[in-house]
Amino acid sequence: MKITTPGRICLFGEHQDYLGLPIIALAISLRSSISAIERNDKKIIVNLPDVNQVEEFSLNELNYSKDRDYFKSAIKVCKKKGLIFSKGFESTIESSIPIQAGVSSSSSIVVGWIKLISNLADNPPNWDNETIGKLAYEAEVQEFDEPGGMMDQYTTALGGCIYLSQTPFFIKKLNPGLGAFVLGNSNQSKDTLNILKRCREDRLAMMKKLNSQYPELNFINCNFEHGNSLLNHHEQVLLEATVKNREILIQAMKELDKSKLNHNKIGELLSEHHGVLKNLLKISTNKIDNMIKASIDAGALGAKISGSGGGGCMFAYAPENAMDVARAISDSGGHAIIIHSEDGTRID
Repeated sequence: MKITTPGRICLFGEHQDYLGLPIIALAISLRSSISAIERNDKKIIVNLPDVNQVEEFSLNELNYSKDRDYFKSAIKVCKKKGLIFSKGFESTIESSIPIQAGVSSSSSIVVGWIKLISNLADNPPNWDNETIGKLAYEAEVQEFDEPGGMMDQYTTALGGCIYLSQTPFFIKKLNPGLGAFVLGNSNQSKDTLNILKRCREDRLAMMKKLNSQYPELNFINCNFEHGNSLLNHHEQVLLEATVKNREILIQAMKELDKSKLNHNKIGELLSEHHGVLKNLLKISTNKIDNMIKASIDAGALGAKISGSGGGGCMFAYAPENAMDVARAISDSGGHAIIIHSEDGTRID
């Protein structure tokens, strides 16, 4: 059996989903691949040739032995749902998705892993991809009390372009015909968890302070004026970033709902979103910004950083001239890959 699963880019709502705010994300044409054969014992063997590692454990011993022990957590989550695994298996995982670069390489593998193991269970359930995404969120985020949202798991599971609201929970599949993007990998390493904690915890503390005077306030209904007398300068900046990113997404959703897409407007909104991430949340880098400038100068309609920031990838929107934009990103020191919208996790 072989399962493949896409990576993803967040178009709008970057650094918002873990606050309970909506996102618009796109599954991309870079995929992870997991193949497996059954064994006659209880052993699980996971071959990871991309990183020259092999993991082994028994189905009888699922206690976590490291941080983010996702192969075990996914099996535990599936067992909680009633799945039974009488036999182990040996699997090989390979991926064309850049690792720790802001395009959901880990979530792609967790989603694909759950798709795989659910099909290898004694009585395979008929889970749809939305259920796979939900279980991947439980295995990757909730099991380890991590600060991420659910965008990565649902986008890579469902594929295509999606709007995801968490409060209330709502998913809408979009089909805007966006065309080509160019992904640019800076090859700068980043500390995803610490950046997420800083951007998340500081804003949660800010909201707690606002709630002392405005008990009904939350990230969905807050506005600039709420912080005038209560917040220090740093907190005011965080409030401004949150509100601006929220409003940019609302504008983008209006554009994506139109029967005729305004590609230039989408590009402008992507660049506006990056401006907030760069200038207010401070998650960009000089190299990422140089790659973005090069892509715009080469004719991209817009561009932004991808993922938590501090390195990793950016992407440019280039439905008309992707090759020119890719060359410009490469010339500025990035590794460029032309990408498109892609199906979700599937059995190949």
